[in-house]
Formats: sequence, C-alpha cells, structure tokens
Amino acid sequence: MAVKIDKKIKGYSVLTPEDKAREAAQAVTAASVSRATVEAELPQDNIIQMHERIERPEVLIGSTYKIKSPLVEHAMYVTINDIVLNAGTEHELRRPFEIFVNSKSMEHFQWIVALTRIMSAVFRKGGDVTFLVDEMKAVFDPRGGYFKAGGVYMPSLVAELGAIVEEHMKSIGLIHDPQMSDHQRAILSEKRKQYEDRAKKNSDVSAAPAAAPAAPAQGAAEDIAVTGDGASFPPTATLCHKCNTKALVIMDGCATCLNCGYSKCG
Repeated sequence: MAVKIDKKIKGYSVLTPEDKAREAAQAVTAASVSRATVEAELPQDNIIQMHERIERPEVLIGSTYKIKSPLVEHAMYVTINDIVLNAGTEHELRRPFEIFVNSKSMEHFQWIVALTRIMSAVFRKGGDVTFLVDEMKAVFDPRGGYFKAGGVYMPSLVAELGAIVEEHMKSIGLIHDPQMSDHQRAILSEKRKQYEDRAKKNSDVSAAPAAAPAAPAQGAAEDIAVTGDGASFPPTATLCHKCNTKALVIMDGCATCLNCGYSKCG
C-alpha cells in the first residue's frame, strides 16, 4: 500500500518486533491499573484519628471533694471516678476516667458542665493528662482570688478545681511530689521551733507584771494559731510566692516560709 508523504522528512527509524511487543505490554499495564490503586498512591493529609478503645465499665471507683469558695453561695462537690487498668496484676494502675461537679448554686452551671465534659473526654483519650492541672491552676479571676482553709491562695474557682484534680492525681500515683530531703526537713523544723520559741518568749515578757515600764521586746508578741485544716502558722504571716501559702514570716531579718522552707536570703 502506497502512502503519500506531504511533509519534508527530517529523520527516520525502523520499527522492530521488540518495539511492537513493548508498546503492547505498556498498553495492557495502563488498562489494568484500577482507580482505587491510583487514589491510594496519591499524597494524603497526615491526620491521626483519635478514638476511645476502652468502654465505660458498669462500676468505677471514685472520690468526692468539697470546695467551699467565697465566690459562690453554696459548696461545690467534685467527684472524680477512676478506671482500673490491668486489675489483679503487678501492673495495676488507676487512671481518671470522668469528672462531675454538683452544687445548689446554678450561677456557674453552664461553664462547669462544659468544662467537666471536656475534661472527661481528655481523660478517656488517655496519654499524659497531667497538663490539665497546670492549665487550670494558671487561670486568674479578674475580680481577684481568695484564701482557702490553710492559708493557701487560690487565684480563681477554676484554679481550685485544678488543685482538686492535682490532689486526686497524687493520691492515685499519677503525679509524684518532689520530696524534701532529710536535711531540708531538719532545717525547716528548726526554723519553726525557733519562731515558736521567740513568739512564746515575747508573749511571756508582755504578760509578766513589772514595776517599771520594760523596754519593748524586739518583734510584736504573736501566738502560733491554727489558720486552716491542720496548718499552724502565725495569723500575721504573709503569702509565700513559692507554695502560695500564708506562712511567710520575718526571721533574723529575712523572709522565711514555715511551710516549704523558702528563704528570701537564699
């Protein structure tokens, strides 16, 4: 069969049987690739879908804590329920699973329900949930905070809720408190004894009858009184910025905390 060439020939090549076989193989391969295979090879977003693997058991162990804040009229009761992992083995662990807050006061109902639902969802996702404590304790009320029993300063109601969660996590072993060394405990005990002895001496001097007016004793007479649940600090003690407790007193011309041992003089 003759073929008429209308254009100028710039080059040519001979088509061999091997070239024909190669073209046929490529056509078969392209036709056999499915759409699903092509879509699977396309680049995709690096998204990890979280899911809850552990279903809620019928019975959970929990603890209830009471919050009595001057910011609300009625007390608030915080219930934290834990799930027991690897029960009956040497690797048994308790982890928070859900949290509820109940109160007669309906003033903060909406945000409390929202907060507890979000916290419960975070608990159920697992992983390191201790970050909630730092985030909640860093919330400050623009109207000002308050002192709870024991002289501990709370910057907001949310911060006290965070302190409750922290206390619970410590009780189940999720958070470990840095322990004081024996040397630090001995120094703190000695400072507390020195301050109590000095306060007692000043009190005796001011109460003793004297014929002539006695020279004023150094430092005002002050009783060591219980300022909270199990805490015995002077009523005039100021707030320690390290432990947020009203236990900072002046000893030997230096501000010293009778609760955590902090000293402004080092």
